[in-house]
Amino acid sequence: MTRPAGATLLLRAEGLFFAAVGLFLFAVGGESWWLFAALILVPDLSMLFYLGGPRLGAVGYNAFHTYCAPLLVAAIGWFGNQGGLLTVAIVWLVHIGIDRALGFGLKLPSGFRDTHLGRIGRA
Repeated sequence: MTRPAGATLLLRAEGLFFAAVGLFLFAVGGESWWLFAALILVPDLSMLFYLGGPRLGAVGYNAFHTYCAPLLVAAIGWFGNQGGLLTVAIVWLVHIGIDRALGFGLKLPSGFRDTHLGRIGRA
């Protein structure tokens, strides 16, 4: 898939922005950094969907790597006065932001290395 370099750069910058804002919110929230360390890679458990093949893998992985789900959890945490949910959502947003900033995008059904930001690794 060919994409203008400017568009990819913008999407990666957006990820860096989300990661930075999330890290700031986590820091001012006063939660333990041990909790952050314990939660930061949890969304990557969605790679287990690839055991069912690349199509199911992409759907499962992408479900846990879009901003929609953690933003919904954050809203529930905020309006429901559930600080734990808000903390989980913030760490989840940081995870996604770091992934995007590093070029790990949403997966395409053609394979794990094919993403909306381009191909991961060597061609």
